Amino acid sequence: MGNHTTVSTFLLWGFSSFPDLQTLLFVMIFFSHVTILAANVSVMVAIRLSHNLHTPMYFFLCGLSFSETCTTMAIIPRMLVDLLADCKTISLPECATQMFFFFGLAANNCFIMAAMSMTYDRYIAIHNPLHYPILMTHKICFQLLMASWMAGFLVSLCIVIIVFNLSFCDSNIIQHFFCDISPVVCLACDYTSHQEMAIFVLSAFALVGSFVFIMMSYVFVVSTVAKMPSAKGRYKAFSTCSSHLTVVCIHYGFAGFVYLRPKDRDSFREDMLMAVTYTVLTPLLNPIVYSLRNKEMQTALRKVLGRTDRFIPQMVNKRTPHS
Repeated sequence: MGNHTTVSTFLLWGFSSFPDLQTLLFVMIFFSHVTILAANVSVMVAIRLSHNLHTPMYFFLCGLSFSETCTTMAIIPRMLVDLLADCKTISLPECATQMFFFFGLAANNCFIMAAMSMTYDRYIAIHNPLHYPILMTHKICFQLLMASWMAGFLVSLCIVIIVFNLSFCDSNIIQHFFCDISPVVCLACDYTSHQEMAIFVLSAFALVGSFVFIMMSYVFVVSTVAKMPSAKGRYKAFSTCSSHLTVVCIHYGFAGFVYLRPKDRDSFREDMLMAVTYTVLTPLLNPIVYSLRNKEMQTALRKVLGRTDRFIPQMVNKRTPHS
């Protein structure tokens, strides 16, 4: 932290502008959070228990579901507490910790969806199917996933170091429901264009860099699929990639709008509303899109639900004393 910092706590103003909607927002966000957890955990359990899903693509999908779940845990529980609390203060260390984990996990999501994992996996599967088992071994998949986590948290650490070495000596009111970059740095006394550029470059590396790699990979995928003689083969290849592309477009659309466009103080409320979308809605897209558009996942989820339906009555019967 900078030596000249005089502010020791921040006030997360968030939804305080809508006092009459606090209870309604709490109920909606709470049930959305429960749904996110249930949906992503179901995907992870289905992949773990179904041996036919023990492939690189589903390994990365499981990793993405876990990362999305952790991302929401960094934001939503605190948001729910603040919706019901009169005091919405957060200390500088807590704010820095929240920012570190949120952006580390968010950047990790980008890298998992991009070259390091899912796009690379689809490209190899379609472009070079004969060498797929050799090029995408369990060891390589694990290394790619770990590289995604390390790169994500390295980017986040650099951003947090820049932000919290600033001096906060004026207002302590963050116009947001969590410690986002722009609402925090606008409170600093010594925020310069050099620091703004450094944060922009780091954000662009995670967002634009991974997105460009996705688009480049899919150019090769489309060119390879277009050369397939079988219409059925082309359809199967495109349907395999369409779910991924749907999630990618929505994820990068919201994130790019918030973090890559020019900022001013009047845009914070707009950014806050967009943030609700990518912290609450986007984590639901991953399990929903993949389960609705993927027959293998649908079958695995039905098996998991069937096992759950059998497991619960068995547990109830065991707890019931015999006469």
